Amino acid sequence: MNSISVRALLIRGMLAGLVAGALALLVAYFLGESRVDAAIALEEAAHSAHGHDHGAAEELVSRGVQSTAGLATGVLVFGVAIGGIAALVFCYALGRMGRFGPRATAALIAGAALLSVYLVPFLKYPANPPAVGNPDTIGKRTALFFLMVALSVLLAVAAVIIGKRLAPRLGNWSATVVAAAGYVLLIALAYVFLPSFNEVGADFPATLLWQFRLATLAVQATLWTTFGLLFGHLTERLLMPKAEAVAGARGGAATAMG
Repeated sequence: MNSISVRALLIRGMLAGLVAGALALLVAYFLGESRVDAAIALEEAAHSAHGHDHGAAEELVSRGVQSTAGLATGVLVFGVAIGGIAALVFCYALGRMGRFGPRATAALIAGAALLSVYLVPFLKYPANPPAVGNPDTIGKRTALFFLMVALSVLLAVAAVIIGKRLAPRLGNWSATVVAAAGYVLLIALAYVFLPSFNEVGADFPATLLWQFRLATLAVQATLWTTFGLLFGHLTERLLMPKAEAVAGARGGAATAMG
């Protein structure tokens, strides 16, 4: 693939990531922010009950800015960033993942990213709203979450490589099953041996906790699904214009004859 194609795909990936980020922003705002506000209200009520003075600690960034401009900036920048990275992965993967066209390759990359980058680490270290978690362990929890992300991504890449090498001997289906089973086994070992955290207070509403976590899942699912569909469409139009032109010409001829 030449440099012009890579540049064009990178631009389309970032554009698709921007659109995906905009849709994810809507989901985050309408599904997640109300849960965040509810958790903050619980936290403030708990502090007030213990006699803590919130007026002494002035916020550097107001809650209004955090839930609007701050949220938008974070989600949109993240969408553009992951779009660019996924586009570069697409450039390498196209033609190396079997007989998949641009749309299917983009969908597979988006699905694998959702699984390995977010869902697998999330099951070990799920997202928590404000008022949940010990502030003294936040650094350790963050480091372990990103360690889980790195392990999941590296093991997913290794599974793909191993599956391709086993395919000539075992066949595509059996090789895929073996590689996937190896990935699941090693992830399970990571779940067992990496430390866990159970810092949810007994008085924190379970419904609110799971609503918040489901909202974070919805944001990521929206982001990656939108990216996979839109980027696949854009790449197919870029890389297969002649096929579309021929199909359009045939369709026009058939209509004229009919």
